[in-house]
Amino acid sequence: MDSPKQATPVLRLERLERAYTQGDRRIVVLNGATASFFPGETVALLGPSGAGKSTLLHIAGLLERPDSGAVILNGVDCVTLSDNEQTRMRRMEVGFVYQFHHLLPEFSAMENVELPQLILGVDREQAKTRAQQLLASLGLEDRWDHRPAELSGGEQQRVAIARAVANDPKVLLADEPTGNLDPHTAERVFEELLRLVRDEGVAAVVATHNLDLAARMDRVLRLVDGLLVEEEVAVVSVVRRS
Repeated sequence: MDSPKQATPVLRLERLERAYTQGDRRIVVLNGATASFFPGETVALLGPSGAGKSTLLHIAGLLERPDSGAVILNGVDCVTLSDNEQTRMRRMEVGFVYQFHHLLPEFSAMENVELPQLILGVDREQAKTRAQQLLASLGLEDRWDHRPAELSGGEQQRVAIARAVANDPKVLLADEPTGNLDPHTAERVFEELLRLVRDEGVAAVVATHNLDLAARMDRVLRLVDGLLVEEEVAVVSVVRRS
């Protein structure tokens, strides 16, 4: 089996530039950020608050356009697409997990995982089968009919992860996915996330402040002065123990 670095990247960010105007100040967030992401690997995205991690994820996930540069997803430069084309590409190829689960409160766990598939035009029975498989793989087979308010925080986040991969995306983008959970629950959710990413063959980019979690991923990228700098995982392990 090919190692991730021998495979073709499913996501390539090339020379991304993004700046904002705040009053009379121009704030540069991304200044040539470039990186490749491969099937089945987990990549930690580190950087202090305000460094631009969320902006980078929004651009990678086609929620925001860069000032310049390319976002090549599954071989397509998505920056050149229309808004409607970007929306369809995002629904098909990208999954999102946020710090808060954002599940629809009036729907059950099963329905929350079925919905993105139905929006894409998947047959209802097929969507139900896929939702059952994903929820069962995350240990939630006895919680299918529960609404979000009836689930624990960890269960809610696992449903959110199942929803994020329901359409078999090529890329999973996670922004502090365990940030609202206690350490024990965060550990379980993170382990489930890693396992599911590898089982599904998704490229996962996880923005986090948690060095313990970052040290257990395949690669670590740090956002420094608008650039993505690769760090040795071993170095992150040493830093988090010191």
